[in-house]
Amino acid sequence: MSRRELRTRNQLMDAALGFGLGAVGGCILGATEEPVDRIVSAMTASGPLKPVMEEARAMGALGLGTLMGATALTTAMTSVIAGVILAAVTASLFVATKNCSSSYADSVGLWALAGFAGILGTTLSGATFGKVIEWIVNTYGMVGLLWALGLFTVLKPPLSILFQLAWNKGEACCMLGSEIISREREDIEITELQQRERVALHIEERILSIEKQGNTTDDKMRWITEKRQREEIEKRKTESEEAEMEQKTINEWINTVLVKQVDFLAFSGIPMAVVSIVTSVLGLFGYGNHQVVLLVLLALVALIAFLLMQASDFKFWMLVGCMGMFATFIIAMLTLHAEQVVVTTAMKMRKAGHTQSRELISSEMNLQASLEAISTAFFGAKLCQLGLGATVGGALVRRAAGEVKVIVGPAVVAGLLLIGMEVFATWGDGGMAGALLGAVGAVGVSVGATASAATRWSSWSGTVGTIGGLILGALAMGKMHAVNIGLQIPVAFVFAMSNPF
Repeated sequence: MSRRELRTRNQLMDAALGFGLGAVGGCILGATEEPVDRIVSAMTASGPLKPVMEEARAMGALGLGTLMGATALTTAMTSVIAGVILAAVTASLFVATKNCSSSYADSVGLWALAGFAGILGTTLSGATFGKVIEWIVNTYGMVGLLWALGLFTVLKPPLSILFQLAWNKGEACCMLGSEIISREREDIEITELQQRERVALHIEERILSIEKQGNTTDDKMRWITEKRQREEIEKRKTESEEAEMEQKTINEWINTVLVKQVDFLAFSGIPMAVVSIVTSVLGLFGYGNHQVVLLVLLALVALIAFLLMQASDFKFWMLVGCMGMFATFIIAMLTLHAEQVVVTTAMKMRKAGHTQSRELISSEMNLQASLEAISTAFFGAKLCQLGLGATVGGALVRRAAGEVKVIVGPAVVAGLLLIGMEVFATWGDGGMAGALLGAVGAVGVSVGATASAATRWSSWSGTVGTIGGLILGALAMGKMHAVNIGLQIPVAFVFAMSNPF
């Protein structure tokens, strides 16, 4: 076979393999479209929508939009970070007890256990937050949700400090692994010393044997045995040193991940929470339909973004905080636009001779604003969850965790979660919505790993095949929702290429 034919064959194999991996990530991404549509329909039914509509009049469109957006995005961020922290803690305990055989990085048990813990933590925390939010809205209304969001935002920084202190105290678990390695090193040193003493004794015996003209065959067999034992000791010593270095490397990475994620959890929600609280309070004081609220919202967004961008040490939480704040702003604008559409339609009907009462128009405005706020906030939370999951998947692929494992593993788990989503039916619509967002986080890991793998091929055919499989799989399984898929894939690519760690 000529060199040209061999190169063509390799490129075709890269394209086929890339297409297969991309199709896995794309199909699981598209599979989330139908459950998302179903849960949004359930959340916008007349029963769950009633308490939101009751508060929409007093809070105004901008206040309602920012509150719903900030709450949904905060829930998404918190559930993802909770999953990442749980996965990191699980991996740290796994490494500390030295359950890996020869290599931590290649241990299937390590990645499988940490991944399962992360996905389970994300799903359960999302379901819990969804259930709590639903209970607060039904019991105390949107004002109660505003108080809960403010309290949660204020408590996160001190709680992060307490968590870091607890983690520093808990590093004794990591010291357990070091003690095991130290004992193993001592055993190797004792064995090596004993072997040297035997060699010295055999040398003396060999000298005496030569003086007495003894049997040399037994001496030769003895030397062969000693040489084999010495080689085994050297092998054990090398493996122990490599395992110790690898354990230190992984523990350092886990500590870095925990510190970054705890900071992210503590501070990333502050910008959008501040915007939401200010605009909602203005709405509660009777300025919900005034243009001054829009001006205050614009000024707040611009000021906070400017202050964060001017930071000398620009961190990942600042970037995501700005993005979440802008997403909250967009949700508020869409909510306000929904009200304006109702007003415009009423004016056109009045010109045509069909006059509607002011009460009917006001009720329709509240209805459309509530529908838009819930649907866009949930879609924004899905994008956030997908992006943060993609950040994790991209980072794992770059750390050589294995493209196939990181793409296929979370995709399989996410598929099982989507199939068994009815398990959370007893948690109510809020619980199911939060659990679904947790599954989307697992999907994000798979899609982010696919995006990162697309840039690691040695040939363009592998990259094109991976991206093509991702897009086609998402469109095919997503019932050709081109707009939704077209928004989600770029977000996943952008977050997968970022490096928060």
